Amino acid sequence: MLRTHTCGELNLNYEGQIVKLCGWVNRRRDHGGLIFIDLRDQYGITQTVFNPELDKNAYETAKQLRTEYVILIEGKVGKRPEESENKGLTTGDIEIFSNKLEILNDSKTTPFEIDEITNVNEEVRLKYRYLDLRRKKLHNDILTRSKITFWVREFLYKNNFNEIETPVLMKSTPEGARDFLVPSRNFAGKFYALPQSPQTYKQLLMISGFDKYFQIVKCFRDEDLRKDRQPEFTQIDIEMSFIDEQDVMDVASGLTQLLFKKVKNLDIELPLRKLSYKEAFEVYGSDKPDLRFDLRIKNLNSVFTNTEFNAFKSVIENGGEIACIKIEQGNNFSRKQVDNIIEDSKKAGAKGMAFFRYTENEIVNGIAKFLSDEEKTELKNQLNLNEGDLCLVIADSYEVTYSVLGLIRLKLAEQLNLIDPKRMELLWVVDFPLLEYSEDEKRYVARHHPFTSPVTEDLDKLETQPQKIKARAYDLVLNGNEIAGGSIRIHDTKIQEKMFKALGISKSEAEEKFGFLLNALKYGAPPHGGIAFGLDRLAMILTESESIRDVIAFPKTSSGLSLMDNCPSEVSTEQLRELKIKTLSIK
Repeated sequence: MLRTHTCGELNLNYEGQIVKLCGWVNRRRDHGGLIFIDLRDQYGITQTVFNPELDKNAYETAKQLRTEYVILIEGKVGKRPEESENKGLTTGDIEIFSNKLEILNDSKTTPFEIDEITNVNEEVRLKYRYLDLRRKKLHNDILTRSKITFWVREFLYKNNFNEIETPVLMKSTPEGARDFLVPSRNFAGKFYALPQSPQTYKQLLMISGFDKYFQIVKCFRDEDLRKDRQPEFTQIDIEMSFIDEQDVMDVASGLTQLLFKKVKNLDIELPLRKLSYKEAFEVYGSDKPDLRFDLRIKNLNSVFTNTEFNAFKSVIENGGEIACIKIEQGNNFSRKQVDNIIEDSKKAGAKGMAFFRYTENEIVNGIAKFLSDEEKTELKNQLNLNEGDLCLVIADSYEVTYSVLGLIRLKLAEQLNLIDPKRMELLWVVDFPLLEYSEDEKRYVARHHPFTSPVTEDLDKLETQPQKIKARAYDLVLNGNEIAGGSIRIHDTKIQEKMFKALGISKSEAEEKFGFLLNALKYGAPPHGGIAFGLDRLAMILTESESIRDVIAFPKTSSGLSLMDNCPSEVSTEQLRELKIKTLSIK
């Protein structure tokens, strides 16, 4: 080893010892006669002193040093003078009096300072990611992610799970997003796909008799990107046999409890709260509600059952929903602020937003003039109106009313500073709809995936009332983020065939896409189910990072580019010829 110790290890217990340290020059200070170097490695920073009276050669070499030079020093550990102790460092009580210095490598001037303060464009940081990763916060977050994967494995091994790898080159199957395709050189015109998830393989492992499986696995989806999405991402994938929903949720809850204790020293009380999809959507406007603040949605259909206000009357007659959010003491919102919220609601898909205020025991402003006295009395009672309250109302279809109010709820929480960033609110959302109707495809599509089992009591509705079927699915939600999701799978061939029929998937298409799984189900498939955590998002939350890019060593931009190595890139004509591929120029 070039070094005897790390730069975060030494203290007064080592005083008088001769040591060797290696690292990067974090900072250089020339005090005219003495040169001080803060030497940095992954473990910390140690101050080194170069004195010409101790070693003139080392002192002269130290004059050449610049930040980010890589050096080796040798010297004696000494106590710092009391006035120069640095309590912010674990090594702040000591310094090294160096009598040997070797420059292992020099460094060009970096395009930005390696510190936590520098405000550098993210594109520049991603281009020089290897330098960006030297910054303490980012570096430590990547190390924390490493620890998270260790603790996950440790927890699951202790609970009798087996880690089994599944193929990265697989058959292209419809799973909700576009596949990344890999052309086959040996079979011209045919393609592998990179897995969007190991879904079919983990089910096959259950059929194979592996009772408990897990894998920390790369997944790939060619979809529109945003801050918390990447074309390649990592799942903690878990599957179990002979279980029900609660068994899976208990394992996932226990793992979550462990990670919060390990990373943040927070005690998560179990069992976690459960909300049905219906309650989550109608009270919070989201299937992944943020419970760090209240601001609930209130349904008003009963108030306006017999209304003469045309805008509301037509919604009621067409089976729509009228609901509102009450902002306590919201009268300090100016009309311009209200207009801005109305504009936000339109951008989110609503036809508009109504409002009224409660002042001096009266409902005033906005739609007040269109309401009957009876409706005003009902609003006062049902909303428990108090002086200064402002109510924002949307009347539209079920989906639009609650989803738009859910978005407005989040905007208001930020605007009113209602969110405690240190608070952690975990819950399970259950009883999801199994299917949802796609206007684009003019058919029902699986809300999760086509292998999710319907609840037993709804099986007879698969062919007659598909929109009313509940799924045996469950999502783990933290502060408005889905951090894990899973379901009990269909293990009966006949039910799987009915599911494909409800989805408008013909027998021939099902056989072509999923024949291998359908065939396997005929050979004694056990009841099974599982869950997958989004490791990137979980690590982002646990490290209090702003984006999943901050917990991925080499991420892509929001458009899917790798600026560091200019990927994706063109390939040679010879490579394309070997793959029997011709590229098209499409204008």
